[in-house]
Amino acid sequence: MFKTLFVLLVLVHTLSFVLVNSHNESGEWSCESSNSATQIVAEFLPGIITLDGHPDDWQQIAGFEFSLLPALDPHEDDAYKGGKMNVKAVHDGKDVFFLLQVDGEYAYSKGNNNKCPSVALMFQIGENATYHNMGGCKESPDSCTNKTCRGHEVDIMHFSLGTAIPGRLYGGNLVDVGNGSDRFGHLVDVYSWSPHCRYLDGLGPSGANNTAQNDWKGAWWHSSLSVHSGFVDEDSPYASNGKKGTYYFEFSRPLRTMDRFQQDAQFKIGDTSKFSAAFWYPVDDKPWHGSGHYTVSCDWLPLDFIGGGGSGLAANSRRVVISSSWDAAVAFSLLFSVVAFCLSVFVIYRASMRKDVPYTEMNRL
Repeated sequence: MFKTLFVLLVLVHTLSFVLVNSHNESGEWSCESSNSATQIVAEFLPGIITLDGHPDDWQQIAGFEFSLLPALDPHEDDAYKGGKMNVKAVHDGKDVFFLLQVDGEYAYSKGNNNKCPSVALMFQIGENATYHNMGGCKESPDSCTNKTCRGHEVDIMHFSLGTAIPGRLYGGNLVDVGNGSDRFGHLVDVYSWSPHCRYLDGLGPSGANNTAQNDWKGAWWHSSLSVHSGFVDEDSPYASNGKKGTYYFEFSRPLRTMDRFQQDAQFKIGDTSKFSAAFWYPVDDKPWHGSGHYTVSCDWLPLDFIGGGGSGLAANSRRVVISSSWDAAVAFSLLFSVVAFCLSVFVIYRASMRKDVPYTEMNRL
């Protein structure tokens, strides 16, 4: 019992230390990103996604492209030089799936998260939760609680690659039941009221509730990796650093979770959620720091969950195609029936006009 409590306290302390030292923002905040007007769509497309980090099964799904700007100073001049981030989302009525795709030279240093790329997704939970300052609660770390910061909750998934094997699945596992941790790959489930008040699900300023779980699962891949049969830990670093290519980060989570403490965002088909994505990269082989990340927008982006009938552009397009095909089939069938009927009438008419056809009574056959 003492050992478990000690581990939990270390996790809380470590997470708090990283956050307090990673968001030393200076100056007045301003947001002028053109990306904020983009609306991401998660369509209903069941049975097409396999969660393995590979992008093959996403080829026919439209993505949304964003410039990656520094999170604390979002100016175009300082955008990530490697390229833009492409975000794709779908759902199958039970789970939602995301694919983040961003160009970047292969960089991997086993056991050192800060010298490997990293990504995060953030969602609004509380109605008053702002994108800026991870919820925007103004309480200090000593006074932020689920009561003083009520309404400022945001949900965060953070994936660091330092101990994650490409192509392998990470996130929720049986070993870490009771909190949002992931001791194997650091794909963690977190909630926040502000940068200085952020905790693993199941943990918080009042201690552990032991009823939370990590609802996220995910995998990663890089296009320079040549082995598709599967890597193991001993294969690290898996490819040569500096190779040009594209990173792929693939995630899934249930639309609704068993959360009872306002630590998970809950998604509903037909509704719109508020969303953002972030990217860390060791530029010039220098370790990244917590606030040195890039984001797809300096404000929330709307994320629409389209139902089976569909109301999005792609769904409408499919309905038009289906409707057009159906109309063509009906028209062809009707035309064929009319021609057959007219032909039958013509044959009967011609037969009735012939005088040389003898009439035979039935009882003489």
